[in-house]
Amino acid sequence: MSDCRKAAPEPAPQARAVALRSVITCPHCGTARVEQMPVDACVIAYHCTGCSALLRPRRGDCCVFCSWGSIPCPPVQTGNCCG
Repeated sequence: MSDCRKAAPEPAPQARAVALRSVITCPHCGTARVEQMPVDACVIAYHCTGCSALLRPRRGDCCVFCSWGSIPCPPVQTGNCCG
């Protein structure tokens, strides 16, 4: 007699929580500030609150959070980044 039971389905992968805050550190003056990240967009310009420098993403990064933040932007975290 053969066993015709189906194998149990594999559990769905755990959804990772998306971090919405990142510490941006200015490469010019070292000022660090916690900032809220948008869930559905990449931020391409940021004014440093210490020295007023305009921060832009480094080549190859989609946004300032990916370049200068402690945590990459939500679109990168979820794998839905357009950049």
